[in-house]
Amino acid sequence: MIYCTAEFEAKEGREEELFLILKGLEEPTHKEKGCIAYKVMRKIESPFATGEHGGILFNEIWESLEIFEKHCQMPYIVDFFERQCLSPDGLVARYNVNIFA
Repeated sequence: MIYCTAEFEAKEGREEELFLILKGLEEPTHKEKGCIAYKVMRKIESPFATGEHGGILFNEIWESLEIFEKHCQMPYIVDFFERQCLSPDGLVARYNVNIFA
């Protein structure tokens, strides 16, 4: 199995808008073959968890690296990264995607 964390920091004042767009990626992704878990979450405050974070996180579990890589090439995922992460007009200030096995 492959475990992925995808962290997003929204541009100032745009967190709610970005969260809703990311939330919209859950349903189609759950329908993909090999998707075990795909959940978007927001950071909450706790004195026992004081690490730095961008504020929004995807926690993903995939059956294999090949299936994860196929997911990354799905048109709706490519479109999200092009419009929100790479475009100067996008909502994302910073993002960080990592995979683990």
